[in-house]
Amino acid sequence: MRIYIRMAEHILKRSLELGVPRPEVFQFFSDAANLERITPPELSFKIVTPGKIEMRCGTLIDYRLNLRGLPLKWRTEISVWEPPNQFVDQQLFGPYAQWIHRHTFTAIDRDRTLIEDEVRYRLPLAPLGDLAHFIVKRELAYIFDYRQKAVSDYFAGK
Repeated sequence: MRIYIRMAEHILKRSLELGVPRPEVFQFFSDAANLERITPPELSFKIVTPGKIEMRCGTLIDYRLNLRGLPLKWRTEISVWEPPNQFVDQQLFGPYAQWIHRHTFTAIDRDRTLIEDEVRYRLPLAPLGDLAHFIVKRELAYIFDYRQKAVSDYFAGK
């Protein structure tokens, strides 16, 4: 007899409207180096994949970061690459049992873009891991709020 424990899937959504054409916004997000620019500094986020990263379906990106003082390694794969409309990165190795992050870019008009993030994630160590969701949810909200402000500030300064 097998016992299966189903981990809860959580969803984080964010949207941001910018007065910037979609191709320019997509170009910014297609440069993996900009991830460091839009991540809170206290996470000590660093891309460790050597060289220039060519974004396409199948691209692997390795990161290192600190979360609550714990050093973590994280590897994602670009599983969907549809410029300038969307891309998806999925965690292959890292702190989550599941991490699927869809980035969608919609042209509102010629000079306005809607950026939408949807993250579908599951916490490790189910069902115990889900007890910590209230903490993780708060941390992710902070990270994505920081990210939106950093993206807005970047394009405001251009």
